[in-house]
Amino acid sequence: MNQLPKKFFIPWWLYVILFMEIWPMFVGPYLALTNPTFLGGPDASNLVVGSLIYLARNLAVGFAFLIAIYLKNASMLFILIFIRLFTDLIDGPAFLAFGMAANETRLIAIFVLGYYIPAVFAMRYLWKQMTQQV
Repeated sequence: MNQLPKKFFIPWWLYVILFMEIWPMFVGPYLALTNPTFLGGPDASNLVVGSLIYLARNLAVGFAFLIAIYLKNASMLFILIFIRLFTDLIDGPAFLAFGMAANETRLIAIFVLGYYIPAVFAMRYLWKQMTQQV
């Protein structure tokens, strides 16, 4: 069934979660562009390929989120939050594995409290919205 024309109500708390999920998609690329050591390591003076891939991935997902919010499309938001959750499940441990975190406890708290738990709540709500529309 085509769910694209079906809009759903976005409660205020979901807007807060969506903001928490979206703002790093734009802040991260800005940091990667303005500070090459952000992803290139302490010796980096120019952008590296990894930074450009990170930049492209985050901007694409960030703009897709904005489009999904504009369309108020539950299934599109569900998929995007899942993609964001999946990439964060890789990014968080990668920061730890490569020693890029100055404070491991803070990094784990940010990922768990700022991304993982809110994403699960949002996906649960969106799943209910999608199954009610069918």
